[in-house]
Amino acid sequence: MRHLTGWISSLLALLSLSGFADAVELDVTSYDSIKAACELLAVGLMDYYWGDQNGGTVGMFTHPYYWWEAGGAWGSMIDYSFFFDNDTYVPTIIEGMLYQTGDDNNYMPLNQTTTEGNDDQVFWGIAAIEAAERNFTNPPSNKPQWLYLAQGVFNTMAWRWDNSTCGGGLRWQIFQWNSGYDYKNTVSNAGLFHMSARLARYTGNTSYVDWASKVYDWLVETKFVTEGETTEGYYFAYDGASTDQNCTEVKPYQWTYNAAMLLSGCAYLYNFTEDQTWLTRTEGLLLGATVFFNSSTNIMYEAACQQAGTCNNDQRSFKAYLARFMGLTSVLAPSTYDTINELLTASAKAAALSCSGGTDGHTCGMDWFVEGWDGKYGLGEQMSALECIQSLLVTKRPAPYTNKTGGSSTGSGDAGMGTTEVKDKPLDLNTGDTVGAAIITAFIGATVLALGYFVLK
Repeated sequence: MRHLTGWISSLLALLSLSGFADAVELDVTSYDSIKAACELLAVGLMDYYWGDQNGGTVGMFTHPYYWWEAGGAWGSMIDYSFFFDNDTYVPTIIEGMLYQTGDDNNYMPLNQTTTEGNDDQVFWGIAAIEAAERNFTNPPSNKPQWLYLAQGVFNTMAWRWDNSTCGGGLRWQIFQWNSGYDYKNTVSNAGLFHMSARLARYTGNTSYVDWASKVYDWLVETKFVTEGETTEGYYFAYDGASTDQNCTEVKPYQWTYNAAMLLSGCAYLYNFTEDQTWLTRTEGLLLGATVFFNSSTNIMYEAACQQAGTCNNDQRSFKAYLARFMGLTSVLAPSTYDTINELLTASAKAAALSCSGGTDGHTCGMDWFVEGWDGKYGLGEQMSALECIQSLLVTKRPAPYTNKTGGSSTGSGDAGMGTTEVKDKPLDLNTGDTVGAAIITAFIGATVLALGYFVLK
């Protein structure tokens, strides 16, 4: 499919509304069956990657998929390589992730900095810390390492913490000229929280715990996250609010990826600190996340848009992150395993049934309720099915590594700070960091300064 033009692929897919003989079959109790299914889905996912072909951009997936979703897709493929000990795509993943790092190695490349948001940047940071935790093949020694890149993302995001409105928090957009700069959203802040939690556990550095606590407390104070306000104890994550009203009018939309990053972030912190507060939050957020599963079938869906048929290209990938991060949560907080495994197993069976369309016979759809392909297709649909099915193997492979349990990636406390201008000293790192950096002395908050002019989005 990757060798056809986009419009020909679309036309052929639309003409093939029924399943094929080689549609994905899945026995959730069989490693070999899961492996065979995921191999087909990984091939389908990589059909959307044209970065290694003429006219493509290395690291980017084909139109209409935005830069942030490429970061998400590489995270999916890192897990695929890890779960099945498969190095087929390793060179392509490394090439793509290194090409997009930017001059300061913080995933702010010049081809994105005029339009990049905090939420965009963090998905590349998540892929980088995931690579470190999975002991994914390290980059060449003359290139930035996975931990370094993750720390670079964290550092530049933490520098942008904005106390001018809403008592703190990150804005959705990084630059003032972009639509959404006047909005503080959960995904950007949940992303910073999530990165803090994972860096804390990987490095053993409690300064990251302090940052995670700061972000989480702010999310609760603004009511972007509500804790146990119902008798059942559900914790919910909502979309965000405008800075014009000082974040007092919260938009009540719930998205799977917000719940996913908060849920797993709490599980990482519980696993690292053994503080019961983080387990309570993990369990509350897991209970809240059940709103994304049909109450009778346990099948996952994007509640805010799927039933209405209004999910855009971004939103059609969100279930991928809920599946991935629920899988991680079940390992890091073992008391959640039974509940999560039940939900992921039912969803994986339904996802496999949806992967029966297209010219290849294993193109995945979005609506997993229909017991077959729903006629929709895309990078997000393929990612979501792959993540859901491969997450069934979370207990068959080692838990995420740390620098004390086999993780080999190295970093630096001042990663991503750049060289243009000293800005701040926001974080003190202790000897728990893998490279022993003592203090972050500076941050660069806007790589775009090097451009010398503003470009309107």
